[in-house]
Amino acid sequence: MTRRERTVDVLVVGGGPAGLGAGAELAASGAGRVEILEREQTAGGVPRHCHHGGFGGRTLGGGGATGPAFARGCVAAAVRAGATLRTGVTVTGWAGPLTVDTTAPTGLERITARAVVLATGARERSRSARLVPGSRPPGVYTTGELQQAVHLHRQRIGSRAVVIGDGPVAHAAADTLRVAGAEVVALVTDQPPARLAALTRGGDRAPVLTRTTVTALTGRERLTGVSVRHHDGRTATLRCDTVVFTGDWIPEHELARRAGAVLDPGTRGPAYDTAHRTSATGIFAVGNLLHGVESAGVALAEGRSVAAPVLRHLATGDWPTGRPSVVVDPPLLWIAPNLVGPGGGPPLDGRFTLRTTRGLSSPLLVARQDGRELHRQRLLRPAVPDRPFPLRAGWLDRVDPHGGPVRISVC
Repeated sequence: MTRRERTVDVLVVGGGPAGLGAGAELAASGAGRVEILEREQTAGGVPRHCHHGGFGGRTLGGGGATGPAFARGCVAAAVRAGATLRTGVTVTGWAGPLTVDTTAPTGLERITARAVVLATGARERSRSARLVPGSRPPGVYTTGELQQAVHLHRQRIGSRAVVIGDGPVAHAAADTLRVAGAEVVALVTDQPPARLAALTRGGDRAPVLTRTTVTALTGRERLTGVSVRHHDGRTATLRCDTVVFTGDWIPEHELARRAGAVLDPGTRGPAYDTAHRTSATGIFAVGNLLHGVESAGVALAEGRSVAAPVLRHLATGDWPTGRPSVVVDPPLLWIAPNLVGPGGGPPLDGRFTLRTTRGLSSPLLVARQDGRELHRQRLLRPAVPDRPFPLRAGWLDRVDPHGGPVRISVC
């Protein structure tokens, strides 16, 4: 089959909030021909099947939009700005540094751009990837699979469900299960109650089993139970016909990796600087591809913020090399952005985003490079796992661009 070849100025891969935000801002800012590719038949990303409210925040003039309404607003903004949005198009690989091969019902294409913005998002780790033993009966979901089954495909869900996780996504999954008519038997988390107090919403009707791990799934024709072990060694089987694994996000980094972009070992997404530049020349990255997973509003804002760096690159062609990395010491898990590059300016909202593996009460964060202290900051609130917390970025001008890594530690 003949592969049609085309050129654009900026190619955005991914039509979720980050990609749509990038496409809208770039088109409105005069970047030339801006094209957004989305492999699903409908653009908008995860919010399309999140029917609860609270989407958008400041980005849409309030926080009351449902997920589908938020997604439609992002699509409309991109199209209105002049970006070309193409759905049902899958990028299958790279044919050159800034050239991708695509497949769609209309045929094969090879598209070359002056700059590429990757906005491929993140996915939840599946039951098999979490190495949970047992049989493989029907009734096992991730949050995304559950929400698509209920809201997009109107499928019937079981009557008794267990949710693995206790973060905001877990509570959203519990809400979806209730909408589908299922009883939520319990939320199961390996985290301690102190962390739970910082995250649990008031009014939850399901018990939360803390310091508890899943050891197996039971059932063959249909899921019949979830076996768990409590921290004191007690074991039990929760009788249910549905289980939802939530959280534990993995960036969809395959395209970035195949482009030669260095991956950050903490976030597992491409390493990037405050201008959203990866280590691959001409390739930018935004949204939850970089740090799974933040809210749709944050992803949209990140997408919009990449427009200025892309425009500078289109005008100058400059691309930095040899940028110092930003790394963290345990119990910190990762930091984003995680490269320090010239001309990038401060990160979004003037701060870095961090995660921790365990709860920290008012931690003192210290940034050092080659033994020289650059910054110290005491957080006024506890830091808890699976929730982002900030580090101010006013110290970036003190980083030696030719020095070693910048190390962030807890003192």
